[in-house]
Amino acid sequence: MNDGSLGCPLLHVDMDAFYASVALREHPELVDVPVVVGGGHRGVVLSANYPARRLGIRSGMSGTEAARLCPQAVRLAPDFEAFESVSRSVMETFRQVTPLVEAYSLDEAFLDVSGSRRERGTPLQIAEWLRARIHDEQQITCSVGLAASVSVAKLASRRAKPDGVLVIPPERVIEYLHPLDVGELFGVGAKTRARLHRLGLETVGDVAKIPLPTLRQMVGQASGLHLHQLAWGTDRRTLVPRRSDDDPERSMGAEETFSRDTADPAVIRRELLRLATRVTRRMRRAGLSGRTVAIRVRYSDFTTLTRSHTAPDPTDVTSEVHAEAVRLFEALRTTRRIRLVGVRVEGLRPRAGTQRQLELGARERGWAEADRAVDAAAARFGGGAVRPATLFGGSRP
Repeated sequence: MNDGSLGCPLLHVDMDAFYASVALREHPELVDVPVVVGGGHRGVVLSANYPARRLGIRSGMSGTEAARLCPQAVRLAPDFEAFESVSRSVMETFRQVTPLVEAYSLDEAFLDVSGSRRERGTPLQIAEWLRARIHDEQQITCSVGLAASVSVAKLASRRAKPDGVLVIPPERVIEYLHPLDVGELFGVGAKTRARLHRLGLETVGDVAKIPLPTLRQMVGQASGLHLHQLAWGTDRRTLVPRRSDDDPERSMGAEETFSRDTADPAVIRRELLRLATRVTRRMRRAGLSGRTVAIRVRYSDFTTLTRSHTAPDPTDVTSEVHAEAVRLFEALRTTRRIRLVGVRVEGLRPRAGTQRQLELGARERGWAEADRAVDAAAARFGGGAVRPATLFGGSRP
């Protein structure tokens, strides 16, 4: 069967308004009203559904700005465990189709289905099967772009949104690409777009008309070649199987925005403990441990820093993760007021397959066993039944 997709083995699958869609599964009555995930008084918008987007609300916007644009919008708290669970299931569905899955984030990935035709049909048939499967199993929708190169597949999925499929065969790439603004090209951000516009290159066709040596002189050797390839749709055509940095099987994290900016080290250390407790509890529940602890600090002027350290041994112990997070924070030697802190454990692996170095004279039982006892109590009596003494009596930030 030739449905026009045989020359388009690369799929870019992108969930539609992922965080909002997952949150709305528990609130079907809100599907047709503007909904914002996150974006409290001090936070930023994590996601917005399409009714909210039509009113100008976008991811990354401050909660105050979102409320100004749409005072009647319903705000839902993010459920990161649900997001990670859905993402894990979606990525597993992709890998049932092909091992060539290049995850780009929690909610999108590139797939090379050239080796799946005999079993599953044309790339378009595979795309439709994936959309139906994800909708049936996860009750969310996705959009799929099909092309012969990575950048054109990404463009196609964007043009297919929401809940659609678009095939851009090789013979039609130029007619799709060249009329577009250069900012539509995959990887061209606002600063690069502005610079190209200043050079008189407003459309993709404008870039394509510039001889490669001239383009390299204008924007640099590497950037010139990359832009030339993007403008003609001849960029990367092979995938590198990988899990994204945000893949829940590789890292787990949590962060919190303070109700008021603070420079109090005690408050910050207490919040790092609260976040470390949340993260390690999820790790133990998933049977995972990791060696790399990372923190994220956002100052009152929105400057954001990340710091990380990789230990010799993997851990899922709350006290160890907290101690490393505090050490990383104290190494910043900052007295500036802080808006947000986050804790993440990376490089996760199944706990059953990991080994720790033998410590002579170490106690037979210690914090690891204490954590598991706390987990058991939380499972029976609720998450707040047992927690570190430091967190008793202190209000949430």
